[in-house]
Amino acid sequence: MFDLNAVQAAVRGAGCDGWLLYDFRGQNVLAQRVAGVAPKLSRRWFYFVPASGEPRKLVHAIEPASLDHLPGTQKTVYRRWQDLEAGVGALVSGTKRVAMEYSERNCNPYIGRVDAGTIELVRSFGCEVVGSGDLIQQFEATWDDDQEKSHFEAAKLCRAAYDVAFGFIADEIRSKGRTTETAVQARIMRHFADSGMTTYSPPIVGVGPHSGDPHFDTSPATDAPVERGSFVLIDLWAKMNRPRSVYADYTRVAYIGSSVPEQYAKVFGIVAAARDAGIACVKDAFAAGRPLQGWEIDNATRAVIERAGYGEFFTHRTGHNIGQEVHGNGAHIDGLETRDDRRIIRRTCFSIEPGIYLPEFGVRSEVDVYIDAAGAVHVTGGEPQTEVHTIVV
Repeated sequence: MFDLNAVQAAVRGAGCDGWLLYDFRGQNVLAQRVAGVAPKLSRRWFYFVPASGEPRKLVHAIEPASLDHLPGTQKTVYRRWQDLEAGVGALVSGTKRVAMEYSERNCNPYIGRVDAGTIELVRSFGCEVVGSGDLIQQFEATWDDDQEKSHFEAAKLCRAAYDVAFGFIADEIRSKGRTTETAVQARIMRHFADSGMTTYSPPIVGVGPHSGDPHFDTSPATDAPVERGSFVLIDLWAKMNRPRSVYADYTRVAYIGSSVPEQYAKVFGIVAAARDAGIACVKDAFAAGRPLQGWEIDNATRAVIERAGYGEFFTHRTGHNIGQEVHGNGAHIDGLETRDDRRIIRRTCFSIEPGIYLPEFGVRSEVDVYIDAAGAVHVTGGEPQTEVHTIVV
């Protein structure tokens, strides 16, 4: 349900004269979700929400009722391209600063959903176009009570998936001498199905050098044995199989044997310390009531790995927003691939998942962090891993 009062309050809080929502053939999923507009529309539509006053609509004659469910009686219906351009001018008439799904220099492609030509058109009417990143996450990335509940439910079951996976590995090695990456992956997927969960993609199970590939694709084509002496990384994500549920996403590592070799223990210790530095950055900021941006958490985490001399082996951002998609549309924990300056706000969730990826093996330790409505910081998925798990067989 579109809440006009809440949207206009957010627009005013962002220092904008209005928010211009626009889509063409599903290119701007963010605008679709905020406005509650079906992605199947075939023509361009615009919905302008001023900081105060009545919203205005611009729709095509083929789909004249496409925005009728939204507040506002001022509707212009266009047929010709000239009418469309004039209509956009009328929408933003009298405004100086308009928010759109735009990212200057494409520094944040998760927000940059409006094409350059449309931005040029809006600017031609004397408007400054600014990014709507913080506006979007207030209405797209925040969770309601049911979604919060679904995350904690999924978090518990995802944590249990590690017990299932590690137990399966132990049983298979004891009885058969080995198992495989794909067999472990299949066992986790069965656990998800049995638990009423779903996921857009199966988990990563990587052994040895495969664990050193951050986005390794576990598949029959590259299947490797899991046996005594193996180092294994498991990255899994899932959500409850019901509408509007949100994901949980975690990574843990294990060694098949009773004593973890020093090389694994050393690198894990550095990664875990980096993870904990990121968590501390979040907790300190919210305890102090200080605004916090995604890049700051990335910097705090990355600094630990860089000081240890492994900076070049930490090749990705520290984390990502989590929502109905595992990579959600709120602030990411990124000062590397982008400088994500969106604020970390209440009722949003994100991962903290530093890693060190070497040719022989890689270590990643991933937790989810949720900020509740009161500003309390929750690290979900059970206690963070403090040492490489041993699977004694």
